[in-house]
Amino acid sequence: MADGVIGWDTVLEGHLAAEQCKVLASARIGMAGAGGLGSNCTVFLARTGIRDFVIADPDVVALSNLNRQHFSPRHLGLPKVEALGAVLRELNPSVILRLEQRALDGPSACGLFAGCDIVVEAVDDPEVKKNLVEALLLAGHRVVSASGMAGWGGVPMTARKLGSRLVVVGDHVSGIGPGMPPLAPRVVMAAAMEADAVLEMLLGECR
Repeated sequence: MADGVIGWDTVLEGHLAAEQCKVLASARIGMAGAGGLGSNCTVFLARTGIRDFVIADPDVVALSNLNRQHFSPRHLGLPKVEALGAVLRELNPSVILRLEQRALDGPSACGLFAGCDIVVEAVDDPEVKKNLVEALLLAGHRVVSASGMAGWGGVPMTARKLGSRLVVVGDHVSGIGPGMPPLAPRVVMAAAMEADAVLEMLLGECR
């Protein structure tokens, strides 16, 4: 190890077989959003050995984001994609990143994420979420989405397979609103479930 640079194949030795590491290292993942879901999910995936990401988000890091998003005070005011890129490069300098500070509608998302093996939906607005997922599925993408993660306690989270190319995680009922804030435990839980669904799609029977 030189200057803090490590090889992720070495990190994952003893955890994953060589063939599994190869599958993950060669995958390209699209991330539609870099907030509570997207920032945490991307970091989880990077820790498994995935290193090629296309990430889009229009926003900058705000103080209110620090309660649940994978950012620190030093990132305040930065575009979320830029801040997340810095986090990922610190973790693994060999990551390959395409960072786009922009909002996504269905058609633009299909163009941006062309070539991605899986696209993770990680946006807040329910209507944008719906349109984005529908457009991505129509374009032939495999999609992992999330629905229901507000508040605390409540309904247990599950992963639902809807057809051969869509998995939706969350409790499927708890929307953000008065008395139902987005807090780290359940938001990060949903992000982890999205990451796990991506791994299940990629690795499949490769055990």
